Amino acid sequence: MIIRKCRYEDILKISEMEKECFKVEGWGFGTIASAFENPAYSMIVAEDNGEVIGYGCTCTVCETCDLENVVVAEEYRMSGVGRAILNALVEDVKKRGAEKIFLEVRVSNVAAMRLYLSCGFVGVYARTRYYSDGEDCLVMQRVIGA
Repeated sequence: MIIRKCRYEDILKISEMEKECFKVEGWGFGTIASAFENPAYSMIVAEDNGEVIGYGCTCTVCETCDLENVVVAEEYRMSGVGRAILNALVEDVKKRGAEKIFLEVRVSNVAAMRLYLSCGFVGVYARTRYYSDGEDCLVMQRVIGA
């Protein structure tokens, strides 16, 4: 597996992964393409044998970063791909000068919360009925060390 910067030709595969992973709230092709073209966003992919198996996206403005998405193809989950993507994103955010990373996660997404906690994120507050289906989200934060 390699982690690399996203290329334009990856966007279709990423949008397909979004549809599979997030039935309601996922990003479409247009949203992903817009983020790809925006310098505030950073997108990376995990690739195995030439196939995109996961991706991550952040948006950094000044010293604050939002972790927008971490998506891993279903057959590669729980194999370290998400952790590798998250670690690479954190390194990129450090280079961009951010001091804090924020993210939102569904309260039902226990696997993602475990990953985020193990990577130094902490819960800071909840947003009730945040998602279109009424589910709450937990806002998590990681302070970036020097």
